[in-house]
Amino acid sequence: MSETPKDLKTFSEFWPFYLGEHADPTNRVLHFVGSSFALVWLGLAIYWRNPWWLFAALVNGYAFAWIGHFFIEKNRPATFTYPLKSFMGDWVMFFYILTGQIGKELKRLNIEPPAKK
Repeated sequence: MSETPKDLKTFSEFWPFYLGEHADPTNRVLHFVGSSFALVWLGLAIYWRNPWWLFAALVNGYAFAWIGHFFIEKNRPATFTYPLKSFMGDWVMFFYILTGQIGKELKRLNIEPPAKK
């Protein structure tokens, strides 16, 4: 598993590292699905005024993401070192995927998908 750098002070410094840890398209899809489910659970928590659904949102979001890291990318989630920046990165990446701009952002940062085995 790759080592997470410990000196990324700003989100601008963190973002290229974060996106590089999500180079595999399957990992990004898993993150997107988990974040989408998390939004549904958040909506249900608000609608039903039941904060327990927020727990479902967290579990769902992180379960999909961690499956992507541990089994697809085989790297350590940056959440363990940078919890807030990783949370922000999830939603920035979600936005890029949702708007169809993720490819352009990957290209801008020179991030290539891993070679097929």
